[in-house]
Amino acid sequence: MNPQAKLIFIMSLFAGTTITISSNHWMMAWTGLEINTLAILPLISKHHHPRAIEASTKYFLVQATASTLLLFSSMTNAWFTGQWDIMQLTHPMSCTLLTIAVSMKLGLAPFHFWFPEVLQGSPLITSLLLATIMKYPPMTLLFLTSHSLNPTLLTTMAITSAALGGWMGLNQTQLRKIMAFSSISHLGWMTIILIYNPNLTLLTFYLYSLTTAAIFLILNTIKSMKITTMMTAWTKTPSLTAILMLALLSLAGLPPLTGFLPKWQIIQELTKQELTPLATTIALLSLLGLFFYLRLAYCATITLPPNSMNHMKQWQANKSTATLTTTFTVLSIMLLPLSPTILSLL
Repeated sequence: MNPQAKLIFIMSLFAGTTITISSNHWMMAWTGLEINTLAILPLISKHHHPRAIEASTKYFLVQATASTLLLFSSMTNAWFTGQWDIMQLTHPMSCTLLTIAVSMKLGLAPFHFWFPEVLQGSPLITSLLLATIMKYPPMTLLFLTSHSLNPTLLTTMAITSAALGGWMGLNQTQLRKIMAFSSISHLGWMTIILIYNPNLTLLTFYLYSLTTAAIFLILNTIKSMKITTMMTAWTKTPSLTAILMLALLSLAGLPPLTGFLPKWQIIQELTKQELTPLATTIALLSLLGLFFYLRLAYCATITLPPNSMNHMKQWQANKSTATLTTTFTVLSIMLLPLSPTILSLL
């Protein structure tokens, strides 16, 4: 891809995100979402491959449908209440339509089917953008309208997402699909606490994005696309592979790593709201995700060549790791001691 064209697309991506998260009017928010969609499509399909074209087509159709529903929701609310302000979403049908539209944009169950396929057909860095930055504007809309949304609908979708994200990730061998189902599972954690503590939802999203960025950047460095190629990563970059194991365990939410902080706080908040059965259910469902995180960590660090896998070993000269990768990996592993400071900012 032409570097100038890539720069324009990336700048449009950040501009669309900024427009959406800083707008008060529904039309401006919708405009930002559309700019986002049009900017990411060339980045998905920049490799002229049938899977990439299929992924960009699926992404465009799903996002266009979700944007149409969002626009219809805001117009319905304006028709009945005369308000275009995002914070003034009060009509029940508008709230339901908005929840469905944002769920489609995020990939929440049961509207999650497009997300693993799109990530699988995209390059690793584009997959990172789809799993993190592209979810920020819809998550901001959920944050701004959290006081108006239906708690029962959100809770049902959250539990379904946590269950499907963990269950469907068990049988995957492609790393991008595993990360997609991991994202769906984490979205369940973010959604379940949205009504009771929206700030905690944003904190969970930030820490999830940080850890996911670290994992994607490491995978991009060691050039791994599936589990079988991860098994030879230790011979190329042993220290980076060990850090990958810690980042994966952090994403699973194991103490004393960074990923434990949001899950700990969500379970504590649900218990304070006298929703102990709900907290127990989503904690047990996270064990499904823990299984495939442990499998990835095992394949990356404990399964050493020689082994019986039928693939050629990939050798490469040692090269310096990017500063961004180093920063993200350190933060995704070692932020838990700063939890009092982080929580005081909420």
